[in-house]
Amino acid sequence: MSELIVFARLKARPGRAEALEIALRALVAPTRAETGSLDYMLHREVDSPDTWLLYERWASRSDFDAHFEQPHMKAIRARVPELVDGEVEMTFATRVDA
Repeated sequence: MSELIVFARLKARPGRAEALEIALRALVAPTRAETGSLDYMLHREVDSPDTWLLYERWASRSDFDAHFEQPHMKAIRARVPELVDGEVEMTFATRVDA
């Protein structure tokens, strides 16, 4: 079974940066406690302070998929249209240097 790396990028709607930050920060602790969560870090872009990046590392794709069924994820997914400008960009990768 191969680890799954996920890079997610979210840009706040105009005037919603603070609300998006609060919502994203609230995901960190419960996500880190999930089965299969190996790493979950929230970052803010230096040159675009309304944009956040998530670095996620999961034990498997099935653990990542189960992540979206958790109550904290269902809650933020319902708020994405009001908080996020455009689509949530996600890139999936596997580590090749190990």
